[in-house]
Formats: sequence, C-alpha cells, structure tokens
Amino acid sequence: MRLPRRPVTGGKKETSYPTRDSQVVASVTIGTRVMVAIVVVAGVALGVSGLFVWLLGQNSISSDVNAQLERSRDRFKALVEQGVDPDTGAPFSEPSQAVYAYIRQSVLGPDEAELGFVGSELTLLPPTRAALTPEDDQELISHLESHVTGDKVVIEDIRTSQARYRVMVAPTRTASGSAAGAALVHVVNLDTAHADLRRTMVMYMASAVFTVALVAALAWFAVERLLRPIGQLREATEAIGENDLTSRVPVRGRDDLTTLAVAINWMLDRVQRSVEAQRDLLDDVGHELRTPITVVRGHLELLDPDDAEDVAQTRELAIDEVDRMGTLVNDLLLLADVSETGVISPQQVDVSVLTQQVFEKAQGLGDRRWQLEEVAGICCEMDPTRITQAWLQLAANAVKYSDPGSRVALGSRVDGASLLMWVRDEGIGIAEEDLPLVRRRFGRTAAAVQKASGTGLGLSIVDSIAVAHHGCLEIRSFQGLGSLFTLRLPLHTVADHATSPRKDTD
Repeated sequence: MRLPRRPVTGGKKETSYPTRDSQVVASVTIGTRVMVAIVVVAGVALGVSGLFVWLLGQNSISSDVNAQLERSRDRFKALVEQGVDPDTGAPFSEPSQAVYAYIRQSVLGPDEAELGFVGSELTLLPPTRAALTPEDDQELISHLESHVTGDKVVIEDIRTSQARYRVMVAPTRTASGSAAGAALVHVVNLDTAHADLRRTMVMYMASAVFTVALVAALAWFAVERLLRPIGQLREATEAIGENDLTSRVPVRGRDDLTTLAVAINWMLDRVQRSVEAQRDLLDDVGHELRTPITVVRGHLELLDPDDAEDVAQTRELAIDEVDRMGTLVNDLLLLADVSETGVISPQQVDVSVLTQQVFEKAQGLGDRRWQLEEVAGICCEMDPTRITQAWLQLAANAVKYSDPGSRVALGSRVDGASLLMWVRDEGIGIAEEDLPLVRRRFGRTAAAVQKASGTGLGLSIVDSIAVAHHGCLEIRSFQGLGSLFTLRLPLHTVADHATSPRKDTD
C-alpha cells in the first residue's frame, strides 16, 4: 500500500545547514592569530617605549646644552664685571683681553668650542687644537657676524650644511667705547651631542628585535600548550558521526577550557541519549506499524468489490486497524513528549489534594472497589499534570487487567527522602521473569494480550514521567494475585505534615 506524500506547506523555508565537507577550512589557526597578536603587542610596546626613550633623551640633551651655555654666559659675565685677569692680576684694558682670558682657562668637551671676535673679525682661537673646529664652517662664521657686534647675549640654534649647532654669543665692550668691542662665542655641535643617544637607540632596537623574537619563541610553546584542549575539542567533534556518538573530550586541569570540555561532554551525552532514544523509537514504530499496515493491505488486495458482505467485513477490519494505529501513534507522540525534560513544569503541589483528585478521577475508569489507603499531607515540587497522567495510567492498567468488582487501591505517603504514590490491584499479575519485558516499549506478556488489547506503551510513559522528575517506577507483582505499581519521587518539600492514614472506602 502506498501512503500519500505529505503536502509541502508554503510560507516556511527550510533551513539548510552546511555539512562538514562544505566547510571552508581556515588557513590561519587560532594559535597563529594569538601568536601574531602577542608579537604585535610586544612590538608596539617596545616601539612606544623606544619612542619615549628617544624623546626623553632628546629633551635631556637639550636641557644639558642650554644649562652648559648659560653657565658659560654667567662665568664670562662675572669675569668681565671683575675686570681683572685671573692669571696676572692686571686689569683688562681691552674687551678682547677678557675674551682671551676666559678662552685660555676653559675646559671643553669633544663637542664644544669657543671663539673670540674683535669687532666682526674672528681673531681669538683656543690655545690648543680642539676636536670641534667651528671656525672651518664659513656658513656658521657668516651667521655669527650679525650677533658679535650687537649688545645682547644670544643663545640659538644654527643649522649649516656641515652640522647643527647651538651657540651662545656674549658681546662685551669698554664703558668709554674707545676700544673695539669683543665677543665670546661658545659653540656646541648638537649632532655630536646626540651621537651617543643614537648609538643607544640602535642598541635598543637590536635588543627589542631580539626580545620580540624571544617572546615569539616562548609564546609559541605556551600558546600551543594552552590551546591544546581546543584541538582536542575539534578532534572530538570531528570524530562524532551518525554511527559513533561515544567520543568524548579529555578533561584535564581546572581552567576555563576544562569547564568548556566538561560542558561539551555533557552536551554530547545528551545528544547521544537523544539520538539513541530516537533510533529506538523509530525501530519500535517501524516494527509496530508494519503489522496493521500489512493486515489492511492484505485484506484490500483480497477484497471482492462485488461481494457486499466481504466489503463490509474488510471495511470494519480496516477501520479497526486504523483506529489501533491512531492509538499507537498518539501513545508514541505522548511518550516522545514526556521524554523531553523541557515539558516538565515543576511547582509546589499539595500532595493530599492531588491524591484526592486522582482518586476521584480514577473511580470513573471502571466498576471496581476503589479504596484510598493513605494520603501524604505534604507539599512537594512536581508537575501536577504529568503526575496525574502517570497515576491515572497506572489506575487504567489496574482496571484493564482485573475483574469487575475487584479491589483497586490508591495512596500516597512519605518514605524517608522519597514520596511514594501507588496503585494496588487484584488482577492477573506479572510473572517475575516478565517484569523486564513490561518495562520495555510495546512489551506485553501473553496473559496481558489475552486479557485486553493495548499498545504496550503505558508503563513506558509512566516510567518516562518518573524519570523526568528524577524518580523511578517500582513494580511488585505476583502472577494470579495482583500487582503494586509505585511512583517513587525525590522529596522537595516546603512544609511537612504528618501522613494521615485513611480507612478503606468503597
């Protein structure tokens, strides 16, 4: 028999997810990106530090040169004001004598020189040959001519084609003005003064490059070790396939990656349970639906359309099988629904009120001697809708597999840290060797098949509801004497009361 195809519903687009083969493998790993980030950060940090060192060095040299020129200016001014040659003790008769006396006693560094001008002519040089010879730089001498004949002390920078200088020009002249004026010129070569700083920065850059290389080498081993769990996560996820859901990520250490590995393993456990449950459900559905479909198909193929009686019998049989399939599908959907943790909505429930409600509803299931044995006066956390559904399913099974007028009892009580809710009957019972069978989906004993029709999913639904509440379904039964089915749930209470025994009520 061909089943009709499900019509395609419009307005909803199917989402397509890329397969593993369709994924573009990244050419740059996260380890490489972390390495590049570390190298870039280290390089930028060393570069910024070097820039600050360079700027601070430049400022320090400029400050030292200025202080040096100012000291030279002050000493020359003091010598001129004293007006006495410190070597001979004779007073200066000409301004040029003061300039020469100052130059003769000065101690200069390798990047310094002092010159003496009389009028605008360079006439006085240091007594010994200095390392710096500014007199050979004609551009500098030409620039100084405009300052040496003036009246003010000048400190300024002068750049020529040969070098960059900072000069101090201190002119002096007699009070009467009878002699020609003279001027002291103190010259500092800034290029030479900054040479040590440049050499220091070259060494700094070389050490910075070496440091970055060392950081990169050390970081490579550290990053590879730190990111090893990520590689293991990738290998574990790649190893998971449709036929293998057992791969897990190794858990080592106590860091965030370890927490991530634990979370992924927990997720894989849930996925494995879900997939295995889905496979079992599909196998059971395929097995159970195959029989009614085969029966209906066989009778339709043998149907004589001209025989009204045969048509009526086949129609009745087909409707009965379709109804059975509908019941089966509804039970399967219910079982799949209660197997999902998300459908449980726990809330605080008064167990005594719930017990009374279930007992009243159960009395409408069949002609039995209904009895309420005990009522637990306690408030417990549970999903009252699902618990009622499971409890009534047990009561319906008790009615189905017992004789009219027989005793069926319900009750609830606290047992240590558990809440017990049970149904007791005087039905056909279950042999001890058949107890594992009735817990399985579609599992039914031979006596149950003879006694009443069913799908064999009732106890699976009850067990799933109990498991969703972190509890279990307990079964005690004696063949031919009756059964006791008990829901045992962990006790989460907000108010405890004594369990109140009830007399049996018919």
